[in-house]
Amino acid sequence: MKLAIHYPMFTLPGGPAAIGPTIAATARAAEAGGCSVFTVMDHWFQMEQLATAQDPMLEGYTTLGFLAAHTSTITLGLLVTGVTYRHPALLAKTVTTLDVLSQGRAQLGIGAAWYEREHLGLGVPFPPVAERFERLEEALQICLQMWSDNDGPYNGKHYQLAETICVPQPIQQPRPPILIGGGGEKKTLRLVAKYADACNLFAFDSAEVAHKIGVLNQHCVDLGRDPASVHKTITTSAPGQQPDVDAFLRQMEAYAAMGVDQVWVSPIGPDPAAWVEGFTAQVVPRLRDI
Repeated sequence: MKLAIHYPMFTLPGGPAAIGPTIAATARAAEAGGCSVFTVMDHWFQMEQLATAQDPMLEGYTTLGFLAAHTSTITLGLLVTGVTYRHPALLAKTVTTLDVLSQGRAQLGIGAAWYEREHLGLGVPFPPVAERFERLEEALQICLQMWSDNDGPYNGKHYQLAETICVPQPIQQPRPPILIGGGGEKKTLRLVAKYADACNLFAFDSAEVAHKIGVLNQHCVDLGRDPASVHKTITTSAPGQQPDVDAFLRQMEAYAAMGVDQVWVSPIGPDPAAWVEGFTAQVVPRLRDI
């Protein structure tokens, strides 16, 4: 099992001037500690589940470009891009740029978007949920076409492209990996089975995760895809300022038995780099054996 780090909080001692050095140090600590992926959020306002909308939040892909220059091996991505945040063709171009400049380390994480307040606040259209899922499927199709040798038109219900030119192509071949976030059983998990390399589920209840994985596997079977070809990943709650490593690893053993092969955790406290350094030293060597 692999460990990934998700960095959600930009409220730090020292204010905005501390954000750049701190997140760079945290990403370097994750890389040095053997983590597989480093992600940030794709939001304009901080999530109210974590802090307030007035707390600091950075634009995601600009942040990843900055981190690409401060790391050399770790995969970089957003957990996850909302489909409403960028035109799909521009999203494909943005992820391609990250992949080229990071020497093949970009990941596309994407979902249907949910944070209505920030859309209304900044005047960005926020369609009803059914339309967002239609747009999500078209965005996946557009990205896949942009990352292929087909540079012809794309004609969808919501997006029409005269040309899908994307030069240069990503360094990763055949393309950057695609992860879809969310556990909706009828739409989200079916889109995972149809288009993605990985899913990401919230691991608040092990029985629910097992059920979601079963639903995903059945979608794969229905679509003629080997369920084992889809990576099952989870995001779990922060293990705490002084984490119980043994308890965490016991939980991960249970998830690994379900087929989960990667877990995201988030650093907490005023020194996230130190937290990541300490946590990875204790966890990564043992997690690899699960």
